[in-house]
Amino acid sequence: MRAAVLHEIGQDKLEILDDVEAVGFGPGRVRIRVRATGLCHSDLSAMSGVLPQPAPFVPGHEGAGEIIEVGEGVTRVKPGDRVVVCWLPACGVCPACRRGQTELCLAGFMNAGIPNFRRPGADLFGFAGTGTFTEEVVVDAGCAVPIPDDVPFDIAALIGCGVTTGLGAALNTADVEAGSSVAVIGCGGVGVSAIQGARLKGAAEIVAVDPVAARREAALKFGATEAVSPEELADAKQRITGGEGFDYVFEVVGRSTTARTAYETTRRGGTLVVVGAGAMDDFLQLNMFELFFDEKRILPSMYGGGDVLRSYERTIALWRAGRIDLAGLITHRVPLAEINEALDQMRTGAALRTCIEI
Repeated sequence: MRAAVLHEIGQDKLEILDDVEAVGFGPGRVRIRVRATGLCHSDLSAMSGVLPQPAPFVPGHEGAGEIIEVGEGVTRVKPGDRVVVCWLPACGVCPACRRGQTELCLAGFMNAGIPNFRRPGADLFGFAGTGTFTEEVVVDAGCAVPIPDDVPFDIAALIGCGVTTGLGAALNTADVEAGSSVAVIGCGGVGVSAIQGARLKGAAEIVAVDPVAARREAALKFGATEAVSPEELADAKQRITGGEGFDYVFEVVGRSTTARTAYETTRRGGTLVVVGAGAMDDFLQLNMFELFFDEKRILPSMYGGGDVLRSYERTIALWRAGRIDLAGLITHRVPLAEINEALDQMRTGAALRTCIEI
C-alpha cells in the first residue's frame, strides 16, 4: 500500500512509497482504511524534531476512515463503521482517567514507540502511535471512535485533532466568560477553532493575531472582531483594553517568545492559555515577583483540556446546528501523491487546514 514516509528527522520532504504494510493487527486492534486526513502543525514539528518521535515514520494523526477488520475482543466497532482516528485514547483505569482527566492519559503515548508499519528491510513508526498519511493503519481499538453517517470524512478528520484542541481550549480550559476580551496569537486551524470557541462563549472582543494576512482575513470570518499583525498587537491592547490587557490570551504557536508576548498581553488576574506544542529545550522565563504580583493564571491545554469522546460529540452537535463552521477550515485539498505541496502550504501559512484525500 502507499504511505508518505519521513526517513530521518530534520528532512523537509516526505517520500511516497508503495511497498508499506500496516502491521500489528491482533486482539484488541483494528484495521482502518483511511479516507481523509488533515495536516496539523504537530506533524511538521515531529518532522523537524521539535516534538519527539522515532524515525523512520509515517506522519499524520488527524484522520478518518472506515473499519476494515477488527481483532478478537473488539466489540465497539465492526467492519464498515465510519470512525475518527483518536491519537490519544483513554485507558479508563489509570489515575488520570479515574480523576476524569482523560486527556492526560499516557496509554496512547506508549504506542508511539512501537512500529506499526513495515517495508522491506525496515520497520516504520506511526506518528503519535497512529500515522494517517497512508491508505491503511492498524491501531488499538480505542483509537477508532465511531461517527454518525452524516459526518463527511474530511470534517471528521478535523475533529480528530485541530478542532477539538482549539474549541476545547476556549470551552474547557479557559471557560471563557461572556462579555470578556480575548486575543488569539496564531490563527491556523487550531487558533481559528479557539476563536470559534470564544465566540460561542460570548466573548465581546476577539482579536486575532497572525503575521499572515490571509489568515487574519479568515479569522474575521470565523468570529474575530479584529485581526492584527504581531507588530500591531500592542496598539490593539491599548485601544481595546486601555492598556490593561486582555481577559484571556491564547498562545497557539508553541514558542517561548510568543508565550512571553501572550503573558504580557494578559491583564493582571487574567488567563493565559498555552495551546501550542513546543520544544523541550525552549524555556519560558518568568520572574518570581511578576508571577506573584500579577496573579495571572497560566493554563496549559492538552488536546482541548477535556474528555475527548465528549468533545467529539459536542463538536458534531455544534456543527450540525450550524453554530461552528468546519468546512470553511479546509482551504486546500490535495491527493496523497502531492503531500509535499500540503507541507509547503502549512509552512507558508497559505492554508488553515489542508485535507489530504486518500
